[in-house]
Amino acid sequence: MKPAQKQPEHFNWRTEGPVAIIQLNRPERKNPLTFDSYAELRDTFAALKYNDEVHAVVFTANGGNFCSGGDVHEIIGPLVDMDMKALLAFTRMTGDLVKAMLHCGKPIISAVDGVCVGAGAIIAMASDIRFATPEAKTAFLFTRVGLAGCDMGACAMLPRIIGQGRAADLLYSGRSMSATEGEAWGFYNRIVEADILEAEAIQYAQRLCDGPTFAHGITKTQLNQEWNMSLDQAIEAEAQAQAICMQTLDFERAYRAFVAKEKPRFGGN
Repeated sequence: MKPAQKQPEHFNWRTEGPVAIIQLNRPERKNPLTFDSYAELRDTFAALKYNDEVHAVVFTANGGNFCSGGDVHEIIGPLVDMDMKALLAFTRMTGDLVKAMLHCGKPIISAVDGVCVGAGAIIAMASDIRFATPEAKTAFLFTRVGLAGCDMGACAMLPRIIGQGRAADLLYSGRSMSATEGEAWGFYNRIVEADILEAEAIQYAQRLCDGPTFAHGITKTQLNQEWNMSLDQAIEAEAQAQAICMQTLDFERAYRAFVAKEKPRFGGN
């Protein structure tokens, strides 16, 4: 299906050129996730890996809030009555959403306003770039519902973004991180006012789409994979990755434009 024709059942979706905009669609409840919305988001990001028409994704807030995590009545209540096999199927499915985001090959920009907690905080964490309003409140509140802080990759990814000690503070306490804290710690790239949040995020995504989008996919892959490499392995992996990019027409376009003293117009190939 063409991206512009996609009509998800459990979240809002629209496109502006090569930018896909995702928005959870239950603002009256601060946009909680359900079993179905988890699965549909997972499948959507997995499919984006093979889509050549979408070059960046903006995951934005709705009604003043980003996401309130798993719905208490539609997820947490039923989980209490599940056996271990069913619980593991659920936790693996939520982790698969993060993996699909990491491996979709497209830069993801989260535009966070208001409540961004639980799985909502994980979605922001799993994004490549994060914008927030001054009102954004982010909490990895799993311990507050009797669970460990190690949910959906948080113990691996959050320390890489903000440092081990700060991540430990948030994951043990479940407390809220303010937008100013998040920006100072490197979780948020930028703080913008609510009335321009979505527009700023989309504009940023569109600038990325004007760049060498095939190479952006390589950058995302290397950013994710090099945490598991030695320095020697990383340097070799980047040598191979850059050699691949040097075979693209975008590399040649950039050279021709430089020689002609023009701005390059990339084509993503």
